[in-house]
Amino acid sequence: MYTVTVSDHVMIAHSFQGAVFGPAQRLHGATYTVEATFRRRELDQDGIICDIGRALDVLKDVLAPLAFANLDELPEFAGKNTTTEFLAGVLHARLKAKVATGALGPGTAGTLDSLQVVLRESPVAWAGFDAPL
Repeated sequence: MYTVTVSDHVMIAHSFQGAVFGPAQRLHGATYTVEATFRRRELDQDGIICDIGRALDVLKDVLAPLAFANLDELPEFAGKNTTTEFLAGVLHARLKAKVATGALGPGTAGTLDSLQVVLRESPVAWAGFDAPL
């Protein structure tokens, strides 16, 4: 399986509900490094999985609505703990939708096998979501 990965970062604020989160129940900030890995069994006629520049643009586009936002205030996340794992799933779904519309370029939709999204909280802790496209 061939892979290509692009990365960016996003700064957010949020809080969690539940004693398991300890002091993170208070409003706090996080800066995530976000990696999107696209996989494909065979390279296309140009010898690529997808255009890296377009992949980076799509990732930036998906992250933009979250940048510098307090996730607690966004209606789409009402009542949810926006954990690293949860956000990886959300970003995967948003990237998957963009891929399906052809945002990675002509002929790419339907040719990629899977996508993995990883959010790195720090050099020692990260979470991700990986699923077929």
